[in-house]
Amino acid sequence: MGFQKPGPAFPTRQMTILAICRICEPIAFMSIFPYVYDMVKNFGITDNENQISVYAGMVTSAFAFAEFSSGVPWGRLSDRIGRKPVLLTGLAGTALSMLIFGFAPSLPVALLARALGGLLNGNIGVLQTTVAEMVTVKEHQPRAYTIMPFVWCLGSILGPALGGTLARPAQPQNYPGIFRPGSIWDRFPYLLPNLVCTVVVTCGVIIGLLFLEETHAEKKHRRDPGLEAGKCILNKFGRCVEWRDSRREKDAALNNELRSLLGEDEQPPGYRTSEGSPKMPSTPLPEPEEHLDLNNHDSMPRGKPAASKAFTGQVFLNIVGYGILAYHTMTFDAMLPTLLASNPEEHRENWMLPFKFVSGYNMTPDRIGSVMAAQGAYSMICTVFFFPFITRRLGALKLFRLISLSYPFLYFTTPYLVLLPDSLRVAGIYAVLIWKCTFATMAYPSNAILLTNSAPSLLMLGTINGVAASTASLSRAFGPTISGILFAAGLQVGYSGLAWWCSAIIAIAGAIISLRMSDKGGRMDVEDEKADEDLEPAFEVSILDSNVLDCAPATEAAADDSS
Repeated sequence: MGFQKPGPAFPTRQMTILAICRICEPIAFMSIFPYVYDMVKNFGITDNENQISVYAGMVTSAFAFAEFSSGVPWGRLSDRIGRKPVLLTGLAGTALSMLIFGFAPSLPVALLARALGGLLNGNIGVLQTTVAEMVTVKEHQPRAYTIMPFVWCLGSILGPALGGTLARPAQPQNYPGIFRPGSIWDRFPYLLPNLVCTVVVTCGVIIGLLFLEETHAEKKHRRDPGLEAGKCILNKFGRCVEWRDSRREKDAALNNELRSLLGEDEQPPGYRTSEGSPKMPSTPLPEPEEHLDLNNHDSMPRGKPAASKAFTGQVFLNIVGYGILAYHTMTFDAMLPTLLASNPEEHRENWMLPFKFVSGYNMTPDRIGSVMAAQGAYSMICTVFFFPFITRRLGALKLFRLISLSYPFLYFTTPYLVLLPDSLRVAGIYAVLIWKCTFATMAYPSNAILLTNSAPSLLMLGTINGVAASTASLSRAFGPTISGILFAAGLQVGYSGLAWWCSAIIAIAGAIISLRMSDKGGRMDVEDEKADEDLEPAFEVSILDSNVLDCAPATEAAADDSS
């Protein structure tokens, strides 16, 4: 009977290293959210409390605007020079941006620092491309595409916790005994969290330089001095711990001596030889992995496909859906801290429910950081336990459609939290956060799987993901700014829910786009068909001829018949 050749193993080691590099960015990016409102307020740009949300949105959007302008060039550059150099450059740019942001004395410098980080960081699209090139088996995708969201969730816990805890360390309610008033920590009250984030990102750059392998099909075989240095470090470290194995070597020598004195049947059970059974090395070596090379198909010409063929109708729909998803989820992330931090004057006599009302929560940065950390913790749980289970049963397309159709209800409901009784307000916040996190942790990886599978070739995936990343960055850039303007306008005219309801309208457009998406006709379907064709001759042999000696002629005959 014919046997199917086992597929490549899951790239656990490289995915772990990529995750370590990835976690640095959400820590740095999310750390500013708990204190950005207070930071802009301390800049003294405006005395109008309602306008602070506008400038806070500008600070958040500056990174995304700059990333939009550089996303496609970084994606194309990764197709040309490889994924690893672009990923490490993005991390280094993030570290430099955070350091400048911590020393920012005014709003223009803060905007410049965030914009610089966006210009130097093209990692969103390149990261998706790297994962797609590492994971070449369709069954591995649910597992692989939960790792990066899981890492983002973990970073979204650590980032806000760092930002909320370490901001303004010289204030009396924080750590004045360690960071004294009048010191550099008092002059730059937001330097400490940014400095810690810079150190974390720098560690990520070093780890990636030493241990991350290139995944580009045409670049992964070239010499990598960083990997060579990493292997040298591991070898030296291994020599330092060789003494731990000396006991095992002595036991092995004793075993050999006993086996030479005793016959096979006389050997004690603990010393019996294991000949005839597979030997397990003490340190398993990584097996060579197979990677899809779609350009080897007879129906596809060699070389890189044209851009016009890369951007098919389904690729375009997935990119648009990704951009819409990024817009309204980013508006939620930007508006929620503003809603929690703001404290507009209440004029209940002017309320006209169900739409005209104004209120806020007046939370401090540390409490906001705690709320956002809880959000990240739940997202991490949801990513690990819920997404793989649901994706295997519904599929990426059905799951993405279901979530897209449900998002408008979330945004319509959120502003009404302020109407809850005081005893239920905090519970209402966490309920909506659970709702939002459940959606977000499933929507993004589902869309990533759909976009990756719809690409006609892996060789153009860097460019495709670069365009997708730029689209998402543009959406994330406009999202906080537009929502900040709408939030301020809503407070002035008496409608707290104005910005949220506008996001609901955008989410409706995304739901319509999701109904036009398809998961058929992509590169994975082509690969599955090719695999089925390759298995047909072997299957014919196993049925028609049981003589092993006749396998080769039978295979040739089957091939002739199929042609």
